[in-house]
Order: sequence, then C-alpha cells, then structure tokens
Amino acid sequence: MSTGIIGIGVTGLQAAQLGLLTSEHNITNANTPGYTRQRTIQAANLPIMSGAGAIGQGTHVATVERMYSDFLAGQLNTSQTNISELDNYYAEITQIDNMLADTSSGLSPALQDFFRGVQQVAADPSSLSTRQSMVSSADSLVSRFRGIDDRLSQIAEGVNSQITSAVASVNAYARQIADLNERIVVAQSAVNQPPNDLIDQRDQLVAELNKVIKVTTSTNSDGSYNVFIGTGQQLVVGVNATTMTANASVSDPSRIVVGLQTSGRNQELPEYLVTGGQLGGLVRFRTESLDRAFNEMGRVAASMALTFNAQHSLGQDLLGQSSGSAGFMPDFFNMQNMQPGVIQNANNQGNAVVMATLVSPPPISGVYTLANNAGTYTLTRQSDGQSWSAASLLALQAAVPAAEGIDVTGATVAAGASSSVYSASAATSNFYTNLTTSDYRLAYDGTNYTLTRLSDKKQWTNASVAALSTTVSASEGFTLNVASGAMGINDNFLIEPTRGAARNIALNVNIAADPRLIAAAFPFQTRAAISNTGSGSISNGQALPGYGSGSVPATGVTVTYSGGNLTFAGLPANANLSVTTPGGTATVYTGPTIPYVSGAKIEFAGVAFDISGTPANGDIFSVAPNAAGVSDGRNALALGKLQVQSTVAGGTANYQRAYAQFVNNTGNKTRETQIANQAQQALLTQAQSAREALSGVNLDEEAANLLRYQQVYQAAAKMIDIGTKLFDSVLAIRS
Repeated sequence: MSTGIIGIGVTGLQAAQLGLLTSEHNITNANTPGYTRQRTIQAANLPIMSGAGAIGQGTHVATVERMYSDFLAGQLNTSQTNISELDNYYAEITQIDNMLADTSSGLSPALQDFFRGVQQVAADPSSLSTRQSMVSSADSLVSRFRGIDDRLSQIAEGVNSQITSAVASVNAYARQIADLNERIVVAQSAVNQPPNDLIDQRDQLVAELNKVIKVTTSTNSDGSYNVFIGTGQQLVVGVNATTMTANASVSDPSRIVVGLQTSGRNQELPEYLVTGGQLGGLVRFRTESLDRAFNEMGRVAASMALTFNAQHSLGQDLLGQSSGSAGFMPDFFNMQNMQPGVIQNANNQGNAVVMATLVSPPPISGVYTLANNAGTYTLTRQSDGQSWSAASLLALQAAVPAAEGIDVTGATVAAGASSSVYSASAATSNFYTNLTTSDYRLAYDGTNYTLTRLSDKKQWTNASVAALSTTVSASEGFTLNVASGAMGINDNFLIEPTRGAARNIALNVNIAADPRLIAAAFPFQTRAAISNTGSGSISNGQALPGYGSGSVPATGVTVTYSGGNLTFAGLPANANLSVTTPGGTATVYTGPTIPYVSGAKIEFAGVAFDISGTPANGDIFSVAPNAAGVSDGRNALALGKLQVQSTVAGGTANYQRAYAQFVNNTGNKTRETQIANQAQQALLTQAQSAREALSGVNLDEEAANLLRYQQVYQAAAKMIDIGTKLFDSVLAIRS
C-alpha cells in the first residue's frame, strides 16, 4: 500500500517538476524572437484493477505542447510579406516622386525656358543674341533630360544591387531551414516527441524569409518542411535547399533577375512569380514604375525631337538655306543615338541583326480624299500621300489614327467616286507621334513573326518582318527590319522604342556652333502685285508637312484673279490644289483654275495661304522663294506653337501635358502605395496581437503557473512523506 502511495506521489512530483521547468522556460524566453509559449499536457496513468475497482496510479506528462496556430502564423506571415513588399516599393518610388517634384531637377521649367527662347527668336529672328539664347536653353533642356535619365539609371542600379543582396539572404535562410529540418527529423525520431524549440527556430526563419520573398510551406510526415515560392517552385524540400540565383537577364543584360539553380542549370524565373517581400517589391517597382519612368521620359524626348525637327525642316535659316541646300540643317536635335534599342536574347540560335527606327512624325493636313473603289474605301492624306484602306467606313474609321481628326462614318461616296474630307485637327497641330510607353518583343516560331506589346500583351503576327513592320509602324511609331542574317526558331528580340531617348537626346552640333543655322523663316514669301486695283490681299503663308525643295519653283507661282476664279501658273508638276472654305468644306482640284472664295485656305505641295477681300480682274498674287528672309520668323512661330499642340501619344497630349501626366501618375502611385502600406500595417498589428494572445508569453500567467506547480510539487512531496512514514511504521511493527 505504501509503495503505491509513494509511486503515485513520485508521478505527481515529476509532473509538477516538468510544469515548473516549462513555465520557467517560457519566462526566460519571453523576449526571444519567434518563441512560442509551451505547456505540459498531463494524462492519468493506467489504473490497476482490483476487487474494489480500478485503482489510480497517478499521472504522467504526455507531451510538451506549443501554443501554435497554423492559421494565425499564416496570417502573420502574409501581412509581413505584404508590408515588406510595400515598404520596398514605397522607398524606391519615393525617389522618383521627389526628383520629379524638385524644380531644380524636373523637366517643366527647362521646357518652358526652351520655348521662351523659341518665342524670342520668332519675335526677333535677325538677332544673333536671341538665337544664341535659344541654343543655350536647348542645351539646358537636353541636360535636364539626361540628368533625369541618369538619376533613373542610378535607381535601376540600386535595384539590381538590392536584388542580388536579397537573393543571398534567401539562400542563407533556405540553407538554415534545410539544416533545421534535418535536426528536427533526427530529434523527433529519437524520442517520438516534437523538438519545440527547433521548430520555433525554423518557423522564425520562415517568417524572416517571408520578409524577403513570399513563400508557402507544407509539412512532411517526418516533421520536415517543404518551402515553395511563386506557383510551387521548390526552394527547400526536406533537407535539401535549392540555390536561388541573381544573374543578368538573357533578354536584357542590364537587368538582374531571379532564377533557381536546378540540375546544374540556371532557370530564370518570370518576374510575375517573384512576389511578396523585399524581392517582390523591388521587381514590381521596376516593372510597374521604373521601366515606365524611363519610357515616359523617352517618349517625351523622342516626340519633341521628332516633331520639332519635322517643323524645323520646313524652314529657312539666316543664311538663306532651306531644304535642298547643301548647308541646310533640317534637324535641330541630333537623333542619331535616339533610335529604339534592340536587344538580342542570349539564347538565340540564329544570326539575325534586327534594327528598329523611329517613324517620322505623321503630318496632319487639312484636306483628305475619300475614295470608293468597288467597295474598298481609301482615305488619302493630301500633304504626303499617306493612305488607309478598309472594306467599310466603320473599319476605315477605326484604322485612321484619332489624331488625324477625321470622321468618315457618315460619308456617302458612290462606287468609283471620291470626295474631299476636312480634318478638324489641322488648325491645332501639324505633327504627332504614335510612340507608346511600352517595350515590345519580336519572336519567330519558324513560320510567323510576332510582335508583342508588353504593357498589354497586344500582338501582331505576319509571315515576314517587313510586312509586320508595315502593319505596326503607323500605330506604334517605329519600323522593324532584319538588317542581316536570319532568326532561328524561337529566337526573340526585346525592342525598346523610347527607353534610351532621354539619355541620348542631343543638340545638332552645327546649330550649337552657329545659331544662324536655326531655320526661323519659311522658304517662300507671298506678295500682292503693286499694280493690283482691287482690295484683295494674300496672307503671309505657311509651310506645311510635305513642303520640299521643289514646292516653290525658282521662278515662283503666280495667281491671277479673273471673273470669280483664280488661275495658277508655274505650279510644280502633278501638284493638286486643295481649297478649304471658312465653313470647313474641302475640295481638291487637279487643274490650275479654282473658284475664288474669300478667306479660303489654299494648299499646294506643302504651301498654304489664303486670299481675302475683293480682288479686281487681272489682279496678281505671287508665291516666290524667300530671298530676303532675315526678319522672317514664321517658322520659329510655328516651332513655338508646338509647345501647346497635341504632338504626343497619337496626338492626344502636348509635351508638357504628357510629362505632367507622368508626374501625376507617379505621385498617385506613391500615395496609393503609402495608403496601402498603412492599411497593411493595421492588418499586421491585428495579426501580431492575435498571435501573441495565443503564442506569446504572459508573465503574469506564468507567475501564477509557478505558484500552482509549486503547490502541486509540495503536495506530491507530502504524499511521498506520508507514504514513507506509513512504510516506516509497518517496518517498526514487524520489528
């Protein structure tokens, strides 16, 4: 009997001792990161059966349990990986936002100064000092473009460096998790009990890993973890860790990308698989904001250079040189290094050399011809002959860029006939570009070539690059050609139409050295004959897109009024006459005689003017080369108007508005990220509180547990003491 009493007391003593040890362990690890509160789970020993019934045999500790919830831990890890992603995204995009908001580094002041210089030349084209001032402001604008691009490049280099560092952290955590998996498996198999502290360490490593990249886990039957990234790519499987790599991308060596080392080979991961944590934030920032920043700035730079050059090429410089003259400089900006970047994939098997070229900005002309040829409708721009065709007017409307300002949906043209259409945009803009802010990928599958716009995955496919180029040149603003060699099956090239434009924009060195080469004048002048007897007058005229060296012959073009008609003499060969009345009615004439309408806009070969008033029979008006154009600032005035004309994004925005939209979008994204971060921080706090309520150590509770286990320990000791005394009494009786 006394032996049973002592034995039961010993079980109670041992259980209380383990309870005390567990509480003390909790208290001493209250501030240990990742520690999970533990508690002892007691169970009654099997009883001894007797005639009087089942006699209890005390207690034992079945296990020491971690107060842990997979659900709460998952919530906490998810919140933490989201916070880390947003923190890194916000830290990076704030750099761009601050740069754009700084007047000393932003583009807007430099743009305004440049066009102020252009307007000064328009006001005083003969002044060399105003021309030099325009050159200086242009040089400052170029420097501002390059300065912004340099800062973006520094941010890109920083992202590359951080990705490399983060990948090293991932590998360190993965190896430690694999090592702990091995130790946990060994420890658990030895005693068939979970090694709680090792499991805590592993869970803490998983939590830290989640701060770098989002991971998911699964538990094997032996207690080890498998860790996955992306859509199930293995990072840790049991005791084996896969090495994550940070290497230059095969499609763009300037980008450090994440990969996995599998079977001795590096497998580059698509960026959409790298989510959450520091890596997810950096990769998402680069894809969503940094790449777009490069391309937005490049689009403004390229569009400005293209349209400014196009208008400048229509003018005449202070030396009397214009298109066709040996010393004439049509381009104000040097675009030699501004052409689209083409990057060959490192895994390409073919030897093709692919080149891309920016398309000259399409000119907007007031008069278009709409023809119906057996059910095929064709719209032709009279200024340069550009045409669009479709089987229906609705399809034709969709094919014509919105910037043209053309509406043909309500037109009625009989088969075999044609009519003139007037553009509503002609009064506000002369040129526009269709460049986007996206990069593209050209791929070959052995049969067809496919160009993919990466921003929205829109694709164009054709059997040849030449045909493909024809399809996309009008809508995307660049052409493609295979300069040499041939693409192999599955070869691909990355096309970056605008990424390098801001970095490579430059001023024409000849104009910089001699501002007299600025083409501020128009190469022709208009005049009413002194002998005219009527009140008719002719406007100064304007050079339009399509003007060339042969537009105005050396002998000039004369216009004679007689009997309500105007008759032209000396027109260039095959030149049509386009007349647009003040009411907007446009008509194209092939002969030299047109009806006179006061104030109507008359165009031929890129020359535009109007005659108004009441001319008398025999009155003569002339259009002749501008032999004395020193004080002519008409082209400079047209160049200055480009500041407010819609020349960017398919003719939907001007330079300033396109840049402002970029600044606003960046600011909105910065605030959006900040707000999301704050919301996620609240979720993180809730998740931490829920986790602490279950798994955290409460010192007051543990102090109470110490007292409780102390009392149990003392009571069990008393039981042993009583049992010992009873046993001693029995021995005394027998002696």
